[in-house]
Amino acid sequence: MASVPSLASNVQQRLADALTAALPEAGAADPLLRRSDRADFQANGILALAKKLGGNPRELAAEVVDAIGPNDVLGDIEVSGPGFLNITITDEAITRTLAARAADDRLGVPFAAEPGTTVIDYAQPNVAKEMHVGHLRSAVIGDAMVQILEFTGEKVVRRHHIGDWGTQFGMLIQYLIEHPHELDHRDGVSGEEAMSNLNRLYKASRTLFDSDEEFKDRARRRVVDLQAGDEETLSLWQKFVDESKIYFYSVFEKLDMEIRDPDIVGESGYNDMLDETCRILEESGVAVRSEGALCVFFDDVKGPDGNPVPLIVKKSNGGYGYAATDLSAIRDRVQNLGADTLVYVVDARQSLHFKMVFETARRAGWLNDKVKAVQLAFGTVLGKDGKPFKTREGETVRLVDLLDEAIDRATAVVREKAEKVGLSEQEIVENGRYVGVGAVKYADLSTSAVRDYKFDLDQMVSLNGDTSVYLQYAYARIQSIKRKAGDRSPVAHPELALAPAERALGLHLDQFGEVLAEVASSYEPHKLAAYLYQLASHLTTFYDQCHVLSADNPAEVVENRLFLVDLTGRTLHQGMALLGIRTPERL
Repeated sequence: MASVPSLASNVQQRLADALTAALPEAGAADPLLRRSDRADFQANGILALAKKLGGNPRELAAEVVDAIGPNDVLGDIEVSGPGFLNITITDEAITRTLAARAADDRLGVPFAAEPGTTVIDYAQPNVAKEMHVGHLRSAVIGDAMVQILEFTGEKVVRRHHIGDWGTQFGMLIQYLIEHPHELDHRDGVSGEEAMSNLNRLYKASRTLFDSDEEFKDRARRRVVDLQAGDEETLSLWQKFVDESKIYFYSVFEKLDMEIRDPDIVGESGYNDMLDETCRILEESGVAVRSEGALCVFFDDVKGPDGNPVPLIVKKSNGGYGYAATDLSAIRDRVQNLGADTLVYVVDARQSLHFKMVFETARRAGWLNDKVKAVQLAFGTVLGKDGKPFKTREGETVRLVDLLDEAIDRATAVVREKAEKVGLSEQEIVENGRYVGVGAVKYADLSTSAVRDYKFDLDQMVSLNGDTSVYLQYAYARIQSIKRKAGDRSPVAHPELALAPAERALGLHLDQFGEVLAEVASSYEPHKLAAYLYQLASHLTTFYDQCHVLSADNPAEVVENRLFLVDLTGRTLHQGMALLGIRTPERL
């Protein structure tokens, strides 16, 4: 089915046509339409036209109204103030537009006009290290943007740039060579067991590294073997990667997030490109030698002493820095994957690094007017005290512990309501997981990514306020009403007049596609979260003011209200799914 034009775009087009008809000398003109608390919409463009044409704005506005004439969309048009148009949509147009949306599996949301290929770099844990609260935001924000962009028709390539290379692997591999059974285990090991194995091995190897100079020398030589591609060394390195993936996947599964093996291309994936990347940069003059290192300098990047701070691509000892890997990744993503947009969901504290990397790539010609790179920077997760989130002992919070506590809290909330709803123990456990994980995700996604936010589980699992639980209960309540409706079906009745709460709900439902388009273009999933919260709030007002299944209502009123309720439920379900959050049928 074709996409459904929103009421706003419909009104915009009709006003633009009327402006052209009434004022042909003005040429193409923008009505400057916006939502208004005085009517459904307000058009302000006539003021600028009047100034341009030297006319009286109120008189020009009246001419435009006459040019519009009678129609079935624009109900009441009032000339206000110095020439504003206050526009009220007909009830019939609202219901007909919503009915067209309801007839479409995509709720009438259009595909992007010119979809491209976007590579999203997100969820970047480190091999042989535990995931902590700092890994949460990249995973949650990145996954939401993947879902949203794919829904708009964009081809999305996921990339998990895991930390799987570096000097610490010399220490780990050498220890495993000398203690060959440390990673032996039965099949079916759990993620928690895998991480326990890695932690134990890391601590033991670090202790030996710090206390035994001969072992330290052997470990450093092992790094050289790793970088040279020695077969035995690479085989043992792969054991660490595989063991870590068991753990990663268990954490992402708990986050209710799909991570696919082909999408994991870590730092090691670009090793073969590093030398060529440096050669291209040096031969093109983008990078220069400075004190033995290969560097890129920038006029606007200086240190505290006022001297330029370079991006070091290759160190004076011949080793490669993060910049070489990141620049090679850009080459690969643009030249081999065909990306026209690169999105990096990375901590805001790395903004300077990526600013320099992107500018270097532009100078090299890998980024240009047709290929752009964006850092979707995010802030820090804070504790209730406003400081970076730590345990009582001052340690970084493990991500699995945080998720387990959220699920436990949420399960307790679900259990309190379970008897009234008639939930089985299995449903309580399942819904507790969906509510707990949803609460964590929504708290993250409802905050502008660049801002820090406080991690407050008590607030996150609250049934009141701007929380995922509030939205999930709104959805579950809709399903309850539909079950109680029995054989009465949702049917749109455009001929019916709408109550104020029905109009407000309907107008908000109609904005879903426009909101998704804005979120996809600006990479701001918090705007979708805000839309869904407002939708649930409109629904609450609608419940209070418009009884859906009242025996006093004529059959067509019941059917029309069931139609509004059903479309609201579908929109909530789709919107929450795009944020990576489940909506249980019963809560």
